[in-house]
Amino acid sequence: MNAANEVAALRTRFPSVLIDRMSLVDGRSVIVRPVVAIDAPAEQDFVRALSMDTRRKRFHVGLQELPPELLRQMTDVDHVSHVAIVAESLPEGDDEDDEATIVADARYVLQDGETHLAIAVADAWQGVGLGRALLQRLLRHAARHGIRRLVADMLPGNTAMARLAMACGGRLAASPLEPGLKRAHFEIAVGQRRAKPVSDGRHPYLGMTVSPC
Repeated sequence: MNAANEVAALRTRFPSVLIDRMSLVDGRSVIVRPVVAIDAPAEQDFVRALSMDTRRKRFHVGLQELPPELLRQMTDVDHVSHVAIVAESLPEGDDEDDEATIVADARYVLQDGETHLAIAVADAWQGVGLGRALLQRLLRHAARHGIRRLVADMLPGNTAMARLAMACGGRLAASPLEPGLKRAHFEIAVGQRRAKPVSDGRHPYLGMTVSPC
């Protein structure tokens, strides 16, 4: 691969347009950026730190941590058929030695003709607009890349996610995955580019959404 092709491949795998700094309503700030493969340890720490209720709402099962293959799938992404972003907390005060910590994760994946959306927000960072901000960024990015619709499935009783979905233009209906699940449908504007679908084979984290935002 020549240098030009290497640069093009890097830009595809790391869309810098998704990098942003954001101030939240409670005064805290986060950096939003695309997920990269070396985030695997930090992503695992993020999931482990979620409360059991939050993990259940995100993954629909009571897992304690991500199995190795699922962790790889969630961090080694192409940012075309699978777009994933995280929000990292910023060190407080003048302590520059503090490491950034993932406090939210949002993504969409093209699978079997559907684009599945999922979001999770750390318990201590819920209720300050972070989930809404990440969802809005994903919807805008999807629109720029020609995606017409996204769907997000949620467990019964996940009222915070249902409210968030409706606030961002989602329409709620029954999910075809299993009885009792709700599905939010997001119809969005179409951009010029169209993303390529992933190969067949269901990802184990699709059709699973989020905790309160």
